[in-house]
Amino acid sequence: MAHVEDQGGTRRDFLYVATGAAGAVTAGAAVWPLINQMNPSADVQALASIQVDVSSVEPGSQLTVKFLGKPVFIRRRTEAEIEEAREVPMSDLKDGLSRNPNLAADSDAEDQNRALDETGEWLVMVGVCTHLGCVPLGDAGDFDGWFCPCHGSHYDTAGRIRKGPAPENLHIPLARFVSDTVIELG
Repeated sequence: MAHVEDQGGTRRDFLYVATGAAGAVTAGAAVWPLINQMNPSADVQALASIQVDVSSVEPGSQLTVKFLGKPVFIRRRTEAEIEEAREVPMSDLKDGLSRNPNLAADSDAEDQNRALDETGEWLVMVGVCTHLGCVPLGDAGDFDGWFCPCHGSHYDTAGRIRKGPAPENLHIPLARFVSDTVIELG
């Protein structure tokens, strides 16, 4: 008799598992379209990276492009700007992190970790003040870099916060050179 009860229990367990599995598959099929609608659309994904021709950018000047709805500053720095940025001791910086996703998250804010190339000539940053999201002005401020007139944040020639309420350095987007004169963002 005990043998028959085991078979009945096994059959009942199988029916519970089969019913539960069918319910899970049905629920997944019903919920998937709701989750999938939250993915970015094809036109947004197409803009997830852009290429920018920087051949016309002269040393000491800056190009601003719009990327993912935000301004991105692409600056070709002069030797004096690079030298000024590299002479700053880390102890003078309010934010010691590079904020550069092209490097390790804990990389320090030395100028070499913020520039796009080894020489330090190219600096690419998201042009949004880290205080309240204003757009800083270039070639301005106490440190010859960027100045946010809204609340008085001063950034140096490497985009590092030096004075004012902003808590972080200007962020750097994913960027790389794809040729001698073209930078890819994203």
